[in-house]
Amino acid sequence: MPKALVTGATGFIGSHIADLLFERGYEVRCIIRKSSNLRWLAGKPYELIEASLNEPASLEKAAEGVDFIFHSAGLTAAKNYDEFLRGNRDGTRNLLEAASKASPDLQRFLFVSSQTAAGPSESLEHPIDEEAPCRPITSYGKSKKAAEDEVEKFSDSFPVTIVRPSAVYGPRDTAIFDVFKAVNAGLGTLIGFKPKYVNLVHSEDLARGIVDAAESGNTIGKTYFVSSNEFYNWHQLMDVMKDAFGKKKLLKIKLPHSLVLGLAALSGLLGKLSSKPPVFNYEKGIDFIQEYWTCSTGRAKADFGYQQKMSIESGMKNTVGWYRDNNWL
Repeated sequence: MPKALVTGATGFIGSHIADLLFERGYEVRCIIRKSSNLRWLAGKPYELIEASLNEPASLEKAAEGVDFIFHSAGLTAAKNYDEFLRGNRDGTRNLLEAASKASPDLQRFLFVSSQTAAGPSESLEHPIDEEAPCRPITSYGKSKKAAEDEVEKFSDSFPVTIVRPSAVYGPRDTAIFDVFKAVNAGLGTLIGFKPKYVNLVHSEDLARGIVDAAESGNTIGKTYFVSSNEFYNWHQLMDVMKDAFGKKKLLKIKLPHSLVLGLAALSGLLGKLSSKPPVFNYEKGIDFIQEYWTCSTGRAKADFGYQQKMSIESGMKNTVGWYRDNNWL
C-alpha cells in the first residue's frame, strides 16, 4: 500500500486530495498544526502529524518513509510580498529539503500551484498554456511562481510535477461561497461592463486531475493546467447558480472597475490595521477586473488523459446541495 503525505489537508483542495487518495488505496498522512480545524479529517483513518512548513525538523519527521508528497498548503492572504514568499516559496523549499533527506524512495513530489503563477490570458481565442511566459500580476501569483522555481531545482533529486489549478469551486469551499450566498439572496454581482471569462473547475475534477498527474509516468518534470475544458463568463455562471437554487429571477448589478478598485484599496488599508491579513485588497481588485482568466488543459489531456467530468450545471447543483445539507445556507 503506497503512503502519501498531504499538506493543506485541513483545507479545501487538500482535503479532497486526501479523500481521493484513501479511496484509491493509499495510506494517508496529513500535516496539521495545533491551531488546525480538523473538521474535514475528523473520523477518517488518516495519520495526523503536527508539523510546520517553517520548521524543517518537523517536516523531516512528516516526510519520513512516504512514497508520494502532495503539497497543497500555502498562504492565500498576506500583508505583503515578503510574507507571501515566506509562506509559499520558503515553506515549499523547506518541504523539498526535508523530502530529499527523509524520503529516499520518493516516487513523486506534486506541487499544487495556481493559474495566478502564469497570469491572465490575452484573449478568449488564446487561453494561456504551459509554454507561455509567466506574467503573474499579484504578490500571491509571484510567490507561487517562486515556489514552482524551487520545485524545479529538486528535479534531479526525485520526480516532480506541478499542477496549476484555475479558480475552484465545490463542497467545503469558502472562497467563492460569498457569491453563492448573494445568488441565494437573489443578487448577482458582475464586475465591469464587458463579459469576463474564466475557467472554473469543480473540486472533484481537480482532485482527480492532481492524483492522476502524480501517478502518471508521462508527467515527470512537467507543469500542467488542470481545470474545466470550457470557458465561462460570469453572466452565464450567475444564471447556472440561479437555476441550481431553483430561483426564477436574479437581480444582476454591474460594478464599475473604478468602484471595485476603490473598495479593494479601502479594504486593504483597513486590513493593515487588523491582526489578520485582508482577503480583499488592491491587488485582488486588479485580479478581479481582468477580462480573461482562461487556460488550456490540452497538455493534461494528452499526457495523462485528463477530462472535465463534472458539467458546470451538475457541479453547481452538487455544490448548492452540499451547502444546504451542511447548513451553510
